[in-house]
Amino acid sequence: MSEVLHILWMNGGLGCDGDSVALTAATQPSIEELVLGGMPGLPRVALHWPMLDYDNGPSFMDWWHKADRGELDPFVLVVEGSIADESNKAEGFWTGFGTDPETGQPITASEWLDRLAPKAWAVLAVGTCAAYGGIHAMAGNPTGAMGVPDYLGWEWRSRSGIPIVCVPGCPIQPDNLSETLLHLLFQYGSPEPALPLDESLRPKWLFETTVHEGCDRAGYYEQDDYAESHGSPKCLVKLGCWGQVVKCNVPKRGWINGVGGCPNVGGICIGCTMPGFPDKFMPFMESQALAARETRLSGSVVRVLRSIRTTRTTGDR
Repeated sequence: MSEVLHILWMNGGLGCDGDSVALTAATQPSIEELVLGGMPGLPRVALHWPMLDYDNGPSFMDWWHKADRGELDPFVLVVEGSIADESNKAEGFWTGFGTDPETGQPITASEWLDRLAPKAWAVLAVGTCAAYGGIHAMAGNPTGAMGVPDYLGWEWRSRSGIPIVCVPGCPIQPDNLSETLLHLLFQYGSPEPALPLDESLRPKWLFETTVHEGCDRAGYYEQDDYAESHGSPKCLVKLGCWGQVVKCNVPKRGWINGVGGCPNVGGICIGCTMPGFPDKFMPFMESQALAARETRLSGSVVRVLRSIRTTRTTGDR
């Protein structure tokens, strides 16, 4: 086992760097704990990340060319941003991350994937753009953007047998990303069990429940009691919330140090952790009337029962 596990972070796809920015807010664990070995059992890590690295320009890209030549082993390839279809136009390029020393031309995100994915110990797609295409894969976008699994194949495995690991979010919840990185680091060179993934290649323990199941407003939904305007503490389904079907732990985990998160601060869930986002969840801010009607009868009964003092105190179930 190598003494150092390198992490090559590529943000040269179609994206906004929002997932890189989000990672700087992680606290459980923080990026400092991961990089500086602040937790027992972690391998030594060398993080090559545009947001943190002291090197820049050609010096920074040297690590990428070393990996391409097979001189950097092992390494984890982290991909941020969706992968454009560079073959769907007569000339030019949609993306670029560094330049080819021989031609002086930009190296596209898809070319880096072609070069490095077969050599990587693991591939991690961070954010919904890298995982499933995201905003850039909307209908009508000329780039032909797609997620890493669509580009490499959903059954793809790294040379160590690890599937593509997707941690979606627009942007990603900070601790979801740092915790997944932590799990991968513990898995490297140890008997740690393989990281469990769901059918969408997301870490199961982070995405096994819906927004609704973890939402503090769910009791209002049960009682058929909905917010009619923003600023209300009641269920947001009539304002367009997709929480009943979206797999995401933000209502429980919050955003930073357990504070914040979309429905926790009055924002509807727009489905940003799901494959097919945003097209399958459009239009935003439109009433989910069908979901609301499903609870009208049971909600009315529960509301009456809870108005009775004895029910409130002794028979809430």
